[in-house]
Amino acid sequence: MSKITFLGAGSTVFAKNVLGDCLMTPALQGFEIALFDIDHERLQDSANMLNNIKKTSGSTSVIKSYTDRKEALKGAKYVVNAIQVGGYDPCTITDFEIPKKYGLRQTIADTVGIGGIFRNLRTIPVMLDFAADIREVCPDALFLNYTNPMAVLTNVMNTYGGVRTVGLCHSVQACIPELFKSLGLEKEGVKAKIAGINHMAWLLEVTKDGVDLYPEIKKRAIEKQKEKHKDMVRFEMMLKFGHYITESSEHNAEYHPYFIKRNYPELIDRFNIPLDEYPRRCVNQISRWKQMREDLVNDANLTHERSHEYASYIFEAIETDVPFKIGGNVMNTGLITNLPREACVEVPCLVDRNGVTPTYVGDLPPQLAALNRTNINTQLLTIEAAITRKRDHIYHAAMLDPHTSAELSMDDIVAMCDELIEAHGSWLPEFS
Repeated sequence: MSKITFLGAGSTVFAKNVLGDCLMTPALQGFEIALFDIDHERLQDSANMLNNIKKTSGSTSVIKSYTDRKEALKGAKYVVNAIQVGGYDPCTITDFEIPKKYGLRQTIADTVGIGGIFRNLRTIPVMLDFAADIREVCPDALFLNYTNPMAVLTNVMNTYGGVRTVGLCHSVQACIPELFKSLGLEKEGVKAKIAGINHMAWLLEVTKDGVDLYPEIKKRAIEKQKEKHKDMVRFEMMLKFGHYITESSEHNAEYHPYFIKRNYPELIDRFNIPLDEYPRRCVNQISRWKQMREDLVNDANLTHERSHEYASYIFEAIETDVPFKIGGNVMNTGLITNLPREACVEVPCLVDRNGVTPTYVGDLPPQLAALNRTNINTQLLTIEAAITRKRDHIYHAAMLDPHTSAELSMDDIVAMCDELIEAHGSWLPEFS
């Protein structure tokens, strides 16, 4: 029996999408779906939910929960990762509240920026523990990483974990549908080319019947910017730098030095930037979980329709050898020629029985590559900090971050990092 292992299975809603999809996929029938989470109550919730879907769908897969991670991984052909180390309380709160004391405001704080750096530092040791288990009990497994910060964690698993890893993000699939809906354009028949880095990949080409759609997109974007809407940062970046970005405006507001500025508070209102957005989402999700739990876990008649998550389609393509195209996060190895080879990039990939094969992109437009490199700098220094355990590299990563360095002095950045390290306590390894 082939095996799909899901690490972080207590993420019940996400497990429903990814593993519910697997239960609905003919090529994956008869698989064992192995669930692991350190929260045993949430683990059982997800098992109950998936068994309800299994019953209503008639799937022949077997749902099995594990409290021993190595046993959950043993013999797995595919591993899906969706963990969050430290959760909302205490770690996300810490990531937001301490920087606020220094005048540094954030929106999501899960990719780069000071929040992204510290989320990486507490997650990388856990991921490397996963990698050690995988090398021992399922060394040929394909590891699909859904956990943020996507680029750094995917890089670490490939470079230092010795595990064949592809990072998956929703922003590539959502890019064209969201943009075209926002502008009142019809997306049917549209062809697009997207590449860059995670959360800052670029819509390089967008055509229909051979006609470049960018002139019309930009014309409508100029009109739309005259009134408040939720995507003002991305539209502004497109109008200034020439290309649309895959990830949302609330994310991109904190990836650049242009939007969240103490000396220009009017920019927050002008570009409709939702400061502290991620903590708000966490509080709302926690408050809604009681009802969601009743709907998902205790509904014996629960059904599922296959979602747009990539995981089941990747497994299906490998099992059937029917090709499928994805946007995947992989090591650069010269795929994007004007970004560092040691970086993790997001590029079109072809999936079939040979696995996930990235495609060559070549040079990005120079201004786009330059913007990507500002974030890659922080990503690579964060990895140095995590691997060497040298505190100085934490400072370097933060001082190279575009938003942090635009707002704070070097002395304040060092002091803020020291305070964050102390506040994280046992969630972080020791740094010399």
